[in-house]
Amino acid sequence: MRVRVLALFAGIVVLASCVVAKKKEKQVLPDTVLRAQTVFVVIQPDAKEPLTEPNANLKAQKAVEEALMKWGKFRLALDTTTADIVISVQKGTGKAGSPTISGGPVDSRPIDVEGDASQIRIIGQKGRSPDATNDPNPRVQTGTQAGGAEDVLRLFMGGAVEYPFDYSPIWMYSRKDALKGPEIAAVAELRKVFEASEKVAAEREKQKQQQQQAKNAH
Repeated sequence: MRVRVLALFAGIVVLASCVVAKKKEKQVLPDTVLRAQTVFVVIQPDAKEPLTEPNANLKAQKAVEEALMKWGKFRLALDTTTADIVISVQKGTGKAGSPTISGGPVDSRPIDVEGDASQIRIIGQKGRSPDATNDPNPRVQTGTQAGGAEDVLRLFMGGAVEYPFDYSPIWMYSRKDALKGPEIAAVAELRKVFEASEKVAAEREKQKQQQQQAKNAH
């Protein structure tokens, strides 16, 4: 009798563990993001450049674009209005506080053509997108960036959202050198989150279909 009770108790514990494990599987990215086909990469509007490397954010922007092209999941858009999602980059200074510069031609990029046959686009766009925020700041300014030691990548909705950066990011990742090449850790992490979310969404859809089939059978 005691053996049966212990076996029953063990079964309950295993079942409870499975239920808890399933609850932990959360879909981090919403379906609207998972359906995204185009992406626009821009420098975070309030990002500043370290005086020792005035084009650090521009380099990070280009590195993320190249990493996304290599991934092959999205097409690169020309602005926020034609992008399903918007990704912003902000290069860290590596220190808790350091002198910075921002605005003006610091974050501008020359006209160029890049990409392969499927991803080619003309680059004459400023590093910072004027249509991404309703508070542009084109003037050159110097200052100090406190607490900006880590690189940051943020994910926003694009398309119908007029000023994406006026809203909280859907997802973000920060770490020292997260935007440093050749391997862009932030993009690698974003890819993992996408794949995990797609797996959860697919499982949810499968369960939904099974429930509908069972309902139709009765």
